[in-house]
Amino acid sequence: MPRSQFDQELNKMHVDLDRMCHLVVLAIENCVTAFKEQDYELARDIIHGDKQINDVERSIEAKCLSLILKQQPVASDLRDVSTALKVVTDLERIGDQSADIAELILEMKEMDSFLMIGHIQDMAKIATKMVKESLDAFHQHDLKHALEVKKMDIKMDELFDQVKKDIIQMIKESNDKGDLTINFLMIAKYFERIGDHVVNICEWIEFNQTGKLNNTRLI
Repeated sequence: MPRSQFDQELNKMHVDLDRMCHLVVLAIENCVTAFKEQDYELARDIIHGDKQINDVERSIEAKCLSLILKQQPVASDLRDVSTALKVVTDLERIGDQSADIAELILEMKEMDSFLMIGHIQDMAKIATKMVKESLDAFHQHDLKHALEVKKMDIKMDELFDQVKKDIIQMIKESNDKGDLTINFLMIAKYFERIGDHVVNICEWIEFNQTGKLNNTRLI
């Protein structure tokens, strides 16, 4: 494959990747809004929109594999394509977890209890911030910013521990909210996992810039 054609195919892959980033940011933002405002219709939209994210992921994967197979990329190009392959996997999981949260929102019966655990809303805010800022760092090739975003996961884990304490207190105070507390715990867990996937994205940004992953040189 001539270099000019390789660059064209690489650009097409990045166009798809930009689209996937936009869809995932929209999904997490809508997820937080649906949770905060108890918006069932928006929750359904998130679930339906997850297929679109999955379709774009498959398109990106196909383009990346084609680039690797048709031309043996130089190290910097190989890092670029390999990073894209890894990042889309985490983006797809963030989309899945946003849809999982949306499904739990639809299951919630006692809507007046939605705001009882404020730490979940704090987790939601941090998850949204982490996703958006990690993708900003990814697009700008900003390793310093990526490492700063990665540190936000410490606060996310602290909040998740607090949510578990909040839920234990809820159970002690009321014996008729078993299903509700389980849903709260699962929602918090999905936000915590979103934070973990953002950490992965930040680590792949580091790999893209340095060729190293967890201090081990790969390329």
